[in-house]
Amino acid sequence: MRAVDIIMRKRAGAELSRDELAFLVGGYVAGEIPDYQISAWAMAVFFQGMSAGETAALTDVMLHSGAVIDLAGIAGPFVDKHSTGGVGDKTSLILAPLAAALGIRDPMMSGRALGHTGGTLDKLEAIPGYRTNLSIEEFRAIIAKVGFAMTGQTKDIVPADRLLYALRDVTATVESIPLITASILSKKAAEGAEALVFDVKYGSGAFMKDPAQGEKLARSLADTGAAMGKKIIALLTDMNEPLGNMTGNFLEVEESLDCLEGKGPADLMDVTLELAARMAVLGGKAKDAAEGRRLCEETLAGGKPRELFLSNVESQGGDVKKMLEMRGRYRSPFSAELRAREGGYISAIDAWDVGHAGIALGIGRSRTEDAVSPTAGVQFHLKSGAQVKAGDLIMTVWGKDKAGLETALPALNDAIKYAETPPPERKLILKEIIPQ
Repeated sequence: MRAVDIIMRKRAGAELSRDELAFLVGGYVAGEIPDYQISAWAMAVFFQGMSAGETAALTDVMLHSGAVIDLAGIAGPFVDKHSTGGVGDKTSLILAPLAAALGIRDPMMSGRALGHTGGTLDKLEAIPGYRTNLSIEEFRAIIAKVGFAMTGQTKDIVPADRLLYALRDVTATVESIPLITASILSKKAAEGAEALVFDVKYGSGAFMKDPAQGEKLARSLADTGAAMGKKIIALLTDMNEPLGNMTGNFLEVEESLDCLEGKGPADLMDVTLELAARMAVLGGKAKDAAEGRRLCEETLAGGKPRELFLSNVESQGGDVKKMLEMRGRYRSPFSAELRAREGGYISAIDAWDVGHAGIALGIGRSRTEDAVSPTAGVQFHLKSGAQVKAGDLIMTVWGKDKAGLETALPALNDAIKYAETPPPERKLILKEIIPQ
């Protein structure tokens, strides 16, 4: 078997076998097949696509390129959720303890901020002492004790994805739906989940700008996951505006606590409860999404999810007392207020502009080695639909330093759109997608 022959077959539109994919991926991880041949194969996939079976085979090959977490001996069900990334998206911090309170185990392997999208690990590490570099033994023990654990990908888990992702980033093949699907699902399968809920976002602040492209990715994730024997539900959700009233690492921890205490903003709660409802269905706790949502609302009101969140913080090394004392106070000294330039209605707050301003503020990062600031962020006092007068306070902004703050403010100002009449009501959940 030769790499060049496999590349030629894919270039011609052929469906590659598992053995061919294993030869390519295994050879690349071992250093036996060079970057330039894998780059050529990735570009062939970009143009020719992959079938669901072929994508499932690639995902399985990538999954078994390294260690796979074994949750045997811990009572299930094991259900996780994955978001394709957005601005102000802290749903994982709320729904993981909510699912655990329902008796569902959530083995959550999360990522860091890169570009304009936030990272769950960065948010959690804004809590003093919180550790996300868990060993497999620690990961298992915390899941067994609390019902969920939050960890990052190690060098031993899905090394093929780490190598391929870096290569895709510099070869203009990041947007390939089969390669995105294999990247996401290989990591999710490695964590031990039996069922998965996908939050596939579309809009200005999402990776997929167009809802039709978002739906293609959601369909690929659903069908490929099912081909791998996983139970899957995907929701296509709106990310044209930031989710919730806070963006920023510790700010989003604060807002997650607000949600767990029944004080969360309506848009964030709606998306979180719809995702959690599907986790309840896949975990066998509800017969349909409507029953799952009612169950989640009742469980949230009972207070157990908040208790489990605090238990998780303590179990992963976080200082619960200090975290609670820091609420409302842990802010950068470099701050500014943004006020309405004119009267009328806020017609939109563009998530793309907010996300990119967040890089300058220190919320996100341009390169993986960049540091993020736990105290940087944006608080929205008013959002789309609000009627305003010139001079009304819309945002309070905190930057990692004075230069970052000054760089971000024009973009944040541009993010606010005005109109003479109220905007139409946003539909946060566009549709549900299940395997065909």
